[in-house]
Amino acid sequence: MLKKLLLQRLTLLPAALLCLAVTAQAQTPSSPAKKELVARILKLQQPGIEGMARNIAEQPAAEMMDRASMALPARVAADKRDAVAREIQADAKKYVDEAVPLVTGRAVKLAPSTIGALLEEKFSEDELKQVVAIIESPAYNKFQQLGGEMQKVLVEKLVVDTRGQIEPKVKALEQSIAKRLGITAPPAGAAAPAAPAARPPARPASR
Repeated sequence: MLKKLLLQRLTLLPAALLCLAVTAQAQTPSSPAKKELVARILKLQQPGIEGMARNIAEQPAAEMMDRASMALPARVAADKRDAVAREIQADAKKYVDEAVPLVTGRAVKLAPSTIGALLEEKFSEDELKQVVAIIESPAYNKFQQLGGEMQKVLVEKLVVDTRGQIEPKVKALEQSIAKRLGITAPPAGAAAPAAPAARPPARPASR
């Protein structure tokens, strides 16, 4: 579930950086200067990376809140709905307060070894200077083409590193909401309901 949400919600590059271009050049070895430029790019990208991670962490709670709001009228007596709704909101807030710092912090720590390593490998020092400066240049095509690959390497590592901590929290929140709504868990071995169709990935905002 977490991997599907990551793939659906991931949007790393702000519109300002998507206005750049690069000419195709031979790959050059890494250097201290390149490492410094990549670190500057990641610093500029940090708000976007944190926003992406926040969306990933919040998505399970948002979806469960939507389902709970639809189930409330049928599952809870009218005189108790407001109280149950407040309890569910408190459960969701507790989950978000715990999950968001965990996922955003880990995403920022993983960025140098995923996005940063990819930039060092694929971009020359001059190209990195163009990206940092956010100048209109031929660097745009090459940088944009790497967007999907940068997303992929971060997603794969982030899923592995956070699954064990996040999935139990998602399950606990789901069970808490089900209990408040009086929904009994299906017996062991019962067929699971079909998963909903995946939503199309979010498109980066255009300037």
